[in-house]
Amino acid sequence: MIWLIGTKGMLGAEAARLFEAQGMQYLGTDREVDITHGERLTAFAQAQGPISWIVNCAAYTAVDRAEDEPLICGRINRDGAANIARTAAEIGAKLIHISTDYVFNGKGSRPYREDDEPCPLGVYGRTKREGEAAILESHEAAYIIRTSWLYGAYGKNFVTTMLRLMEERDRLSVVHDQRGSPTWAYDLAQLMLRLITAPAAGRTIPYGIYHFSNEGNISWFDFAVEIYREAQERGLVTRPCILNPCSSAEFPAKVTRPGYSVLDKSKIKAALGIDIPDWKRSLHSFLPHQRA
Repeated sequence: MIWLIGTKGMLGAEAARLFEAQGMQYLGTDREVDITHGERLTAFAQAQGPISWIVNCAAYTAVDRAEDEPLICGRINRDGAANIARTAAEIGAKLIHISTDYVFNGKGSRPYREDDEPCPLGVYGRTKREGEAAILESHEAAYIIRTSWLYGAYGKNFVTTMLRLMEERDRLSVVHDQRGSPTWAYDLAQLMLRLITAPAAGRTIPYGIYHFSNEGNISWFDFAVEIYREAQERGLVTRPCILNPCSSAEFPAKVTRPGYSVLDKSKIKAALGIDIPDWKRSLHSFLPHQRA
């Protein structure tokens, strides 16, 4: 059985829908099982019967608010991850844990590899990196998947926010000096399913850290332009909206966002023998699921 943690979040909800569609036996939990209490977590797991996989999609992701709530952020992203890893080790389950491009400072000029030195800029990135380290120390049978610019049908994200604002406003300013790879939550859920089913397919995937995002890279402004173009074609945006590029400095925030968040995916592509969809193709597949 698969234990899916964080089923009410964007990725967890997508994974739950996919597992159900594929006939996978899974148990989904969210805040009713507190990951910050290790003993309770383990006791809950032991009471469920044999669990072969734990998939952790739970995280504190409010990047700016994390600066005001470092203890809460740390309890979830660091301590929660450590507790889950120890529970997985104790019950003999393999673990998939989702991490982030924010473990890097974004000052690079080539796609980040898994062995590049992390250098997070704020509390969110630092606690996610500490969570990674805790998992690697606590459990050998773990996959850590770093991803970037995630969007999907569940919860707030850039795509759904843009669709709403484009219907409400005559013009929008979108930053053009941050570059990354948008990632559809469905594609990431598919990757997790591939990891889980790999042994049955006769493929052995070494444990460790992997990077995954959709292929290609763009700025937030370019992403918004493509969202607008496709949304107008599909009737999701029914009025004119002028998009203007702007700098990050024009949107002051408590934490500097990484300027370059492109991840090198060579390792995961080789390990699973997969092709990863381009960001534009995935956006094209996602938008029909949105209501005009």
